[in-house]
Amino acid sequence: MKRLYTLLLPLLFLLLRSSAQQTTPLPIGVVQHFQSAILNEKRQLNIYLPQDYQHTSRTYPVIYLLDGGMEEDFLHITGLTQFLTMIDTLPPSIVVGIVNTDRKRDYTFPTTISGDKKKFPTTGGSANFISCLEKEIQPLIRKQYRVNDTTTLIGQSLGGLLATEILLKHPGLFMNYAIISPSLWWNGGSLLTEAPYLFAATPDVPTHIFVAVGQEHEQMMDAASELGAIFQASKKKNLYAQFVFMPKENHLTILHNAVYKALEVFNTKRR
Repeated sequence: MKRLYTLLLPLLFLLLRSSAQQTTPLPIGVVQHFQSAILNEKRQLNIYLPQDYQHTSRTYPVIYLLDGGMEEDFLHITGLTQFLTMIDTLPPSIVVGIVNTDRKRDYTFPTTISGDKKKFPTTGGSANFISCLEKEIQPLIRKQYRVNDTTTLIGQSLGGLLATEILLKHPGLFMNYAIISPSLWWNGGSLLTEAPYLFAATPDVPTHIFVAVGQEHEQMMDAASELGAIFQASKKKNLYAQFVFMPKENHLTILHNAVYKALEVFNTKRR
């Protein structure tokens, strides 16, 4: 019996080793770190590259995703991007997920509401974050990867508030804006109040805007609808704006299906 064990143990070791060698990592992208001089901190980008990226010399559109961490929205939005590419609804695209360190700080402008200041003491840093986007993140992506001029920004909730602020105050940063359930209640709705005047002053450049909201808080639904109406009423010749109410969705479920519709719309209008 002892001799049998002696013979079987090496065989068992080989089988276990063979089994271990059959497992390999399943990467869906790359992680890029950089030191932000503007924000004075180290930041992380999760980057999805199209399947043919390493085998072509072509350039690609870039989708910038707020709340782009692995535990946030990066996985399902990159899966959606790959699927829409597979069915020829979307051209192969790079996804840049911007990982949060303090989203309440980065996605909000200063507020005069004392209750919000007390509840969210780090808020009010959107100007610096937008500057980081413009002067650090976008140049890094243009330098490191083969990209073209088609850029999309996706933001939900506070991310939708930030996307709206960028569209109104820094309109040239992106071509396409997916603004989902934006938190336009921030600072007593001041950005929504200013929106008609700010948007009227923006240049008439090719811009596609998709605003969506689900069956959510009444204030959020009304504000999103009003924002969509402001964009749709514009006479800008190079603008396409759409507002979609998604009654079967709520604040937790809306992003995936809304982004699906937004990317469909953006690509259709480019054809």
